[in-house]
Formats: sequence, C-alpha cells, structure tokens
Amino acid sequence: MAKGMGDMMKQVAKMQQKMEEVQKELAEATVEGSAGGGMVKVVANGNQDIISIKIEKEVVNPDDVEMLEELVLSAVNQAKEKAAELQAQSMGSVTGGLNIPGLNLPF
Repeated sequence: MAKGMGDMMKQVAKMQQKMEEVQKELAEATVEGSAGGGMVKVVANGNQDIISIKIEKEVVNPDDVEMLEELVLSAVNQAKEKAAELQAQSMGSVTGGLNIPGLNLPF
C-alpha cells in the first residue's frame, strides 16, 4: 500500500511540474480580439491579462464615443474569451481533461 502511495505522490509532483511549465507558456502566449473589421485590436496573454489595445484613428469620432466604447469592449471580450479557451486547452493537456475538484488555478 505504501508503494502505491509513493507512486501516486510521484505522479502528483510530475503533474505539478507540468502545470508550472504550462503556466509559464500561457504567460508568454498571446491571442488577439478585434472589432469593427480590425479597427480595434486587443492583445491578451494566456493568463487573460490585456497586453495592448490598438485603435485606428479612422474609428475615433468625438461625436460617437459610444460606438468606440462598444468596439473596445467587444474586442476585449473576444481576446479574453480566446485566452480562456487557450487556458482550458493547455490545462486539459496536463490533467487529461479531468475536472479535479479543489484544483485552484492561479488565474
């Protein structure tokens, strides 16, 4: 019984190491969301942190600020959604797609 427990602990340690590697990769990976035909672009990393926002000057209209706000919001949400999908795929490769109760990811 003790040998089985030791093997399980080795597997847990291996999974933890792999999760740390995936977390580093996610911090370096980027995804892009865009709106308005690419007039507003938002880049996020795999941890869902917004890295940059680019707005083409043609879409900046002082008389229609609401449209610009909607485009920025849409692009941000799209980038965050793509980052969340990337996270799920990356972590799924570590856990084998299992939903492990109590496994709190740092993001």
